[in-house]
Amino acid sequence: MTRQSIDPAIGQLISDVVNKGSAYDLDAMDKLYTSDESYLILGGDGQVTRVGRGEMMAEFRARRDEGDAPLSTEHRILHVEQQGNHATAILYRRMSPEHPAAMYELRLRNETGRWQVAGETVTPWPGGIDGSVLPPRRRAA
Repeated sequence: MTRQSIDPAIGQLISDVVNKGSAYDLDAMDKLYTSDESYLILGGDGQVTRVGRGEMMAEFRARRDEGDAPLSTEHRILHVEQQGNHATAILYRRMSPEHPAAMYELRLRNETGRWQVAGETVTPWPGGIDGSVLPPRRRAA
């Protein structure tokens, strides 16, 4: 995790998101996410699916109400970057030993004196880019 000056409340928010969400604690989750929060999920075919807060909360509610086992809380905070009242956190996250791990980018906002998740982008793990987003240089023929 980046060692620059980061509001410690961000780390607590991430812990709460992982632990409360994994336990399907909808009352707590309601306070952790902004009202306009959404998920962007990158599929194996390269398509991006947008899932709104209401749809995701309904899925968590259904899992809770149908007695689903809690999700795994396995995660690692890889990087946090704060810019005023906005922050981005990059996490390794695995919700079940049977389900593939994913990289989560959490987009965070602090508009009401507390940090909340305003959006999440979920991409497959592994398959990271080592070093640069650009390919190695090649001289033109």
